[in-house]
Amino acid sequence: MNDLGLLSEGKSVKSVNVSFRIPYYTHWGQRLLVCGSEPILGSWSVKKGLLLSPVHEGEELIWYGNLSVPNGFTCEYNYYVVDDGKNVLRSEMGKKRILLLPEGINGGETVQFHDLWQTGGDAMPFTSAFKDVIFRRSRNLNIERPLGVQTRCDNADAVVVHFKICCPNIEEKTCVYVIGSTAKLGQWKIQGGLKLSYAGDSIWQGDAVIPRSDFPLKYRYCKYDKAENVSLETGQNRDLSIDSSKNPPGYIFLSDGMMREMPWRGAGVAIPMFSVRSENDLGVGEFLDLKLLVDWAVESGFHLVQLLPINDTSVNGMWWDSYPYSSLSVFALHPLYLRVQALTENFQEDVKKEIEEAKVRLDGKDVDYEATLATKLSIAKKVFAQEKDLILNSSSFQQYFSENEEWLKPYAAFCFLRDFFETSDHSQWGRFSNYSKEKLEKLVSKDSLHYNIICFHYYVQFHLHSQLSQAAEYARNKGVILKGDLPIGVDRNSVDTWVYPNLFRMNTSTGAPPDYFAKNGQNWGFPTYNWEEMSKDNYAWWRGRLTQMAKYFTAYRIDHILGFFRIWELPEHAMTGLIGKFRPSIPLSQEELEKEGIWDFDRLSRPYIKQEFLQEKFGASWTLIASNFLNEYQKGRYEFKEDCNTEKRIASNLKTFSEKSMLLESEDKIRHNLFDLLKNIVLIRDPEDPRSFYPRFNLEDTSSFQDLDDHSKNVIKRLYYDYYFHRQDDLWRQNAMKTLPALLNSSDMLACGEDLGLIPACVHPVMQELGLIGLRIQRMPSEPGLEFGIPSQYSYMTVCAPSCHDCSTLRAWWEEDEERRCKFFKTVVGSDIVPSSKCTPDIARFFIRQHVEAPSMWAIFPLQDLLALKEEYMTRPATEETINDPTNPKHYWRYRVHVTLEGLMKDKELKTILRGLVSGSGRSHPSLGESEEVLVSITGKQQVSSGKENTIAKQLNGALKKETSVA
Repeated sequence: MNDLGLLSEGKSVKSVNVSFRIPYYTHWGQRLLVCGSEPILGSWSVKKGLLLSPVHEGEELIWYGNLSVPNGFTCEYNYYVVDDGKNVLRSEMGKKRILLLPEGINGGETVQFHDLWQTGGDAMPFTSAFKDVIFRRSRNLNIERPLGVQTRCDNADAVVVHFKICCPNIEEKTCVYVIGSTAKLGQWKIQGGLKLSYAGDSIWQGDAVIPRSDFPLKYRYCKYDKAENVSLETGQNRDLSIDSSKNPPGYIFLSDGMMREMPWRGAGVAIPMFSVRSENDLGVGEFLDLKLLVDWAVESGFHLVQLLPINDTSVNGMWWDSYPYSSLSVFALHPLYLRVQALTENFQEDVKKEIEEAKVRLDGKDVDYEATLATKLSIAKKVFAQEKDLILNSSSFQQYFSENEEWLKPYAAFCFLRDFFETSDHSQWGRFSNYSKEKLEKLVSKDSLHYNIICFHYYVQFHLHSQLSQAAEYARNKGVILKGDLPIGVDRNSVDTWVYPNLFRMNTSTGAPPDYFAKNGQNWGFPTYNWEEMSKDNYAWWRGRLTQMAKYFTAYRIDHILGFFRIWELPEHAMTGLIGKFRPSIPLSQEELEKEGIWDFDRLSRPYIKQEFLQEKFGASWTLIASNFLNEYQKGRYEFKEDCNTEKRIASNLKTFSEKSMLLESEDKIRHNLFDLLKNIVLIRDPEDPRSFYPRFNLEDTSSFQDLDDHSKNVIKRLYYDYYFHRQDDLWRQNAMKTLPALLNSSDMLACGEDLGLIPACVHPVMQELGLIGLRIQRMPSEPGLEFGIPSQYSYMTVCAPSCHDCSTLRAWWEEDEERRCKFFKTVVGSDIVPSSKCTPDIARFFIRQHVEAPSMWAIFPLQDLLALKEEYMTRPATEETINDPTNPKHYWRYRVHVTLEGLMKDKELKTILRGLVSGSGRSHPSLGESEEVLVSITGKQQVSSGKENTIAKQLNGALKKETSVA
């Protein structure tokens, strides 16, 4: 039994006082809270965390909080913005903070932690793109001292200040200093300043014992290199005051965030994997071609290579599968990109001959998707038959299999069943329609008759992984970021919908916003996500996707990032995209509408079809059309028959009707007109709740709306704009703040978001908060009232580009519309002359220079736009260089660059032009080693400025005037 008396007679141990201090502006009803890993800070339960109190200090709102902890206490912690119920509204991004007390601190002393709120942008240097590629040299720095204070001070008239700064971009033999207004910081001279020590993870720290009489203190961080150059951080001096209370701090920990420097900017090239052409490929770009592409990027000044999705899309067994955004599996790589020549060193003679013949046969202008894939799989099967035991028993394969079997087994089984049943529609697979682990294990069992077929799919994926891994490691070592693409959707007949049916809703979603469908009327047909179900395991399926991508990529593009806020959802029977609603969204209730004087819900939610509409659309054939598809329920008023009341039913019945009838109009025209009638509604009734309604997109364009009385028009118009532009903002923000952080925290890749289209007000603030980089395409400005974006006004957290894979190339865009071309020339270049109808190299150079000189973090150019810098690469018609036509859901994705990578490597002139544009704009570029030459085609290294574009415009204007006068 313990002697309680002896304990009570001992001296009491005084606690250490810990004080938190952080500047942060909040809205009404919001508070700041600190939560951490130890019980005293809630054990990561935010509702048990420490609430902070606000104090106005000058123009700043500072939040303070205090607690007492035992000596030797340590924990992790972070800050959160919460509401009155301690519900999290916002949380910090980046790494968890560490609370370390000074060694040997006395009980009763006070330690104050001065922190700054960490945004997603602060976490960016710790992404693999920067940490492992751009700033990888910092990994070679030796850690000079561990984190924390190592200085004692027993002088009551002084304070130990612990300076800590993050500086990821550091050159060899460069030091970090603090200089300031006190003698302890050199009185602004580097010679007497405080030299900081490297603590790992780009953190530099140091302690200074500063007399209390020297406060308030002003200071700055700076770099000091081997050539004795001093590089001061930008912005105003930093300030530090001390508490004048009865118990002032003896120690102050300054976590000063990032060193303020000129923002790092880089450039990149974008090209789909299938579009790459090399002397070794078999009809399509291959993963091992990326090595040569990386070499070209380095010599051209590019730090990044961007690809389209590279997952297996073999759903339909035909060229439709060329669409890279509709994956068969979100984990499996596409066999199309396999280099069969690298499968073995011991090819049989007949296989060697087959490869050589295939190289010639498949070396076409465009990708022959079906022939190329069939040839590669045929050759791979022959090599597999020869070497399967050697590969499957190897330690490298065994390791790969053990790390990937969770998705690899279902994928291989799916491929077998797809081929056996001759369809990917797993609802047609009999007893295998419903997935189970028991059925899977029998399918992939070594005792099964088809085990060899299953193993072949393992084998192909293993080699694809090996080849892409080689290329990815090569890129990292060369200082080039490999950027992947994360599609928003999966094919409804995919491995993922088979294995995880509860994660998907089998209605239809689209990767395009409703304003797009208003123009094009097309529907891609992805299933929507069941976010509620996904949240139950903290979005494990998404986190698995990102973990898999991070094996190969150090950056990624989130396709249609708006889908993580809301998705445009259509009923399963839809074939076009306008009769949908946002999920999630707040509908218009019947009560809400009735209060506004709206009562006739059948009139507003049923197709509004009058006899005159039928006569106008179908002419003399209107009675025949009406008798087959419609019923007349009132004099001159019609409704669709029950077997024709959806787009899919109309399409099905129309096929039979067209075969029996002799009509002058085409089937397509009749279908289009019938669909128009079906969509002639104002409100969409919710099938799950008949008292809830959604305003039909672009409802003002319908005759149903135009025939309403003025009161109804005004009410519905107001509710329409509220639904689409205001009502959902808080809901969509909350949805994104649940889903996106789970993605971002599941890998350390640099994340970019494709944020084009109808952008809700909540999107850009969330992206900024999470450190997501947006996309800016000059011809698709996000700013209202602009026809053309202004690159010099783009924000830093953006990728800027003159075009992308979903639109025409720079050259095609310039040449296809004279009126727009002249308007651009007048607006952007500032000239009234008629510009050249051809996109000459001078014009291409103007566009590229505009973008490399933009403030955007990244300027990324489609390879086709870069080739427009030289006449010799313009022999191919510009229209043939477009990768995708978004107006056509069955577009054939088959574009191949008409010049090989080997040919580009030999073109020193183009590489010199590109490297000059990149380096001349002040953007970072990969080093060519000690023998690097200065390849600058314009004079001097220039910084971005608002006046620069006028100079460029004058240069271009002059060049084009000469061209015009010659013509």
